[in-house]
Amino acid sequence: MDINQVTHQIIGAAMEVHSTLGNGFQEVIYQRALNIELHQRGLSFEREFEMSIDYKGYNVGTRRVDFFVAGCVMVEIKAVVQLEDVHLAQAMNYLEAYKLETGLLINFGSKSLEFKRVYNLTHPDNKRV
Repeated sequence: MDINQVTHQIIGAAMEVHSTLGNGFQEVIYQRALNIELHQRGLSFEREFEMSIDYKGYNVGTRRVDFFVAGCVMVEIKAVVQLEDVHLAQAMNYLEAYKLETGLLINFGSKSLEFKRVYNLTHPDNKRV
């Protein structure tokens, strides 16, 4: 399955969760429900995947991404009324720190599900010639 198919499957799973639960719950509820949906769709993933953050060759700490799917897509979820620039910046920073190509930022807190594909512009697969 290529990366676009993976992101499509994740978005479909998130849509199912949002249509079933609606908005108004805490993030952890959506995280648990998305865990079930991803599993039912046969996607391989790790929840609350801890990754190291390096600075000039030194480990300066770790961060946990909500989901790491199919070994290639980072998924960060929120349960806020509206996504803000800081949420997008966080997702983009994670991609760069983890040296990943693509991620998803998904917000379950709004009336309609919000999602954004996030790209690491420094990743070799995303550089345009």
